[in-house]
Amino acid sequence: MEKRYRKMGKKANGRVREIREGGVLLELPLPVADVIESIPDVIRELSQEAGLLLMSAAMHSECERIAGPKDSKNPLRRANWWGSDISPVYYDRQKVLIERPRLRGKDNKEIPLTTYSALKNPKGMRGSVLKHMILGISSRHYEEAVESMMQGYGIKKSSVSRHFVQATAEQMREFLERDLSGSELVAIFIDGIEFKGQLLVVALGLDKGGRKHVLGLWQGATENATVCTSLLEDMVRRGLDTGKDYLFVLDGSKALRSAVAKIFGGEAAVQRCQQHKRRNVREHLPKEHQPAIDARIAAAYNMTGYDEARKSLELTVRYLEKLNPSAAASLKEGLEETLMVHRLGVTGLLRKTVSTTNPIESCFSVTRAITERVKRWRGGDMVQRWAVAALLRAEKKFRRVKGYREIPKLALSLQQKSLDQKEVAA
Repeated sequence: MEKRYRKMGKKANGRVREIREGGVLLELPLPVADVIESIPDVIRELSQEAGLLLMSAAMHSECERIAGPKDSKNPLRRANWWGSDISPVYYDRQKVLIERPRLRGKDNKEIPLTTYSALKNPKGMRGSVLKHMILGISSRHYEEAVESMMQGYGIKKSSVSRHFVQATAEQMREFLERDLSGSELVAIFIDGIEFKGQLLVVALGLDKGGRKHVLGLWQGATENATVCTSLLEDMVRRGLDTGKDYLFVLDGSKALRSAVAKIFGGEAAVQRCQQHKRRNVREHLPKEHQPAIDARIAAAYNMTGYDEARKSLELTVRYLEKLNPSAAASLKEGLEETLMVHRLGVTGLLRKTVSTTNPIESCFSVTRAITERVKRWRGGDMVQRWAVAALLRAEKKFRRVKGYREIPKLALSLQQKSLDQKEVAA
């Protein structure tokens, strides 16, 4: 069977002049975005041909940047055009042959083309598509973003979607097998987010250097004890040391608290999110009383010492028992655990960091912003793939937390708390 390949015509004045195959002549201008916009409907069906045209155009563009135009007489140029060769590239999950221009340097050695190296890499397409879709470019609009042909290629919606599914599936498998052994974690934040009827419970770790790491994700219908326990057991399977002392920052879910007690013991240090507690109390109150009560609770949490903060909250509980018993019960429930950072002596900026689940909420905000562009969800697998991709992108933007210099003191306080408990037990 005769092998087929595409031959590029000349390029002049910033335009690709022609591409010939089987007697058919197409004329397409650059830049790439204008190429797609100018293809008439009848030609649009030949999208594979257009994609190969864009590959050749990218290689010719790189050659001109290095050696100048073919007809240039510039004696100072550092390379010369050296004919062409028929070479394979990876397009739409298969190899096809294309004419590859060649350059020779002043030392008579061939100069490798960066664009060709990228185009012959079967993973190049997936990486580029994944990056752009996570940045918010949907598959139906990906044609408008093909100006990045030097990193990825293939412009059909079905091809882009297929590569995105493959890329996110690979990324999810790698994420779910992350090795956690050797991680020097001090605090672990756990919270849940709802996606289209699916609940994802996510764990975020804070290490001794003040860096945050996405530790794991588990999917379920509700935030129940089974789902939360499965998440923690999976983290332990991947190397999380249950013998170390951690501060667990939870959203107040009884299921989460039960799971932590089951895996790490009932004496594990748990900090209930103060923001969640304030929100829960407000929801029990009439609007006219919400600002004043919330200010009293916030003032108590901002107090330095444990004793004075606890006394202030107890006074607020007694006040609420007369105003609204349900709000009083809400504040009283788990009151001690909302003051764990006070008992550990955590102060300043670090206290603001570890007294709430806000660090993990920032991941969720990125996830919501990205996934709201999805118009149709096709089951839990798609939800999980998108969530992992978005969380990992958020992780790349993480900075060290505020107050990270105080983390060694927190680690010592956790160790001392554990020793005190062992002495009491003995």
